Amino acid sequence: MSEQQKVEFIDGQILLHSPARNRHLDAVLRIGMLLSVHVELRRLGTVKVEKCLCVFPRNDYEPDVVFFGPAKAATLTDATLLFPVPDMAVEVLSESTESRDRGVKFQDFAVNGVREYWIVDCEQRSVEQYGLEDNQYRLLFRLNTGLIKSTVISGLDVNVEAFFDASTNLTEVKRLMG
Repeated sequence: MSEQQKVEFIDGQILLHSPARNRHLDAVLRIGMLLSVHVELRRLGTVKVEKCLCVFPRNDYEPDVVFFGPAKAATLTDATLLFPVPDMAVEVLSESTESRDRGVKFQDFAVNGVREYWIVDCEQRSVEQYGLEDNQYRLLFRLNTGLIKSTVISGLDVNVEAFFDASTNLTEVKRLMG
């Protein structure tokens, strides 16, 4: 394992990820930008994208986008390499990761207190939003259009279409900036 690789440690196996498709990279960047603008302007914590190795009790994951609220963000330094369990995680589906994103990660994130989990499907241009209840996820919404409202990031509501379209993304960034 090296810092240059996207690697996760799941169920005793080291999983090296293949390069991502362009639509995946664009969606991750757009979601990360939207969340980061909202969070940083309001000093709600911090947002990280890819290569952020989150250490869970049993496995280590690099979700596509994560949010750490103020308490966890305060523990991070410039030298942090191993991050805590996030308060919110976003996974953008790919063929090679979908079964884990909906399987072991889905279960592990819930059991370890990731309070909100978004699964983003670029092909369907949709988002599934899950909220944590009694250490299990409950589907809150499945959206192709309209606003997704975070249950964890205070005041965050963004147009789902902004995850998939550059022009809509810029409109939403401007709106979030006031």
